[in-house]
Amino acid sequence: METFDSISKRVSIREYKSKPIEKTLLEKLVDAGRRAPTARAVEPWEFVVVENKETLKKLGEIANTGSFIKDAAGCIAVFSKDTKYYLEDGSAATENILLACADLGIGACWVAGDKKPYVGEVSRLLGAPSDLRLVSLVSLGWPKEKTEQVKNRKLKDVIHWDKF
Repeated sequence: METFDSISKRVSIREYKSKPIEKTLLEKLVDAGRRAPTARAVEPWEFVVVENKETLKKLGEIANTGSFIKDAAGCIAVFSKDTKYYLEDGSAATENILLACADLGIGACWVAGDKKPYVGEVSRLLGAPSDLRLVSLVSLGWPKEKTEQVKNRKLKDVIHWDKF
């Protein structure tokens, strides 16, 4: 798939088939995340790939905006060392994972982390060291239905040349 195809096909998927994702594909997703741009070449990220059904269920309970994680085949928790640009770096890694999912036909949804009240509980559940910050949870699974990206704002509505 071409890069722009992945970008235009990326959608948030919250309903999954009951089918596992191969470990090699999960590794590809993390590899995409680790290849993200990073301020000052710090590469502050760490990734926890969750496949255990009981842990997925607990994540779905803890992260109230991501209750669908309980039905996912997996979840990647993106953590970052607490650097000056941890959020930007972790967000870039998360977006790379989402685009790789679109390329591979894997459904995914970015569940917020960072400033949510549940980050401490998620960090403890996953055994994260105290110097890491949770940037995101990315639910993963094979989509139950085919979906299409819908954007309300068109290019002509958001592009400005030289100034506003």
